[in-house]
Amino acid sequence: MARLHVLAVGNRLPAWAETARDQYLKRMPRGYEVELLQLRPKDAGKIREKIPKHTRLVALDERGKDLSTKQFAALLAQPTAFVIGGADGLDPAIRKDAAVLLRLSSLTLPHALAQIVLCEQIYRAATLLTGHPYHRD
Repeated sequence: MARLHVLAVGNRLPAWAETARDQYLKRMPRGYEVELLQLRPKDAGKIREKIPKHTRLVALDERGKDLSTKQFAALLAQPTAFVIGGADGLDPAIRKDAAVLLRLSSLTLPHALAQIVLCEQIYRAATLLTGHPYHRD
């Protein structure tokens, strides 16, 4: 089973964004489990302690790498924690400790859309790896 974690710093999402994000998390194929943890901005300093041991850290950052869907899918091969920073970005220590700095888009995305896009991409990658026809080349 692939154990994945999404840690997001920010205030509660609008209902429409929660619904969209949660739809992808609910549809995850068998064998993929995604734990979502929302941290309030005042708790952003606690991100590191919330990441399970022996889990690869992938930090979302506008200066990160662009990956294809197949390259992104390779990240799901081991336990991974994806971290989305708050309005002021990520603590430099988190970026430094990250195994991968990942950029979802060259555009600056609002926090709600970043969560939706990340969860959709996790879902897409998991379906690709399980042979489901959701992703098309």
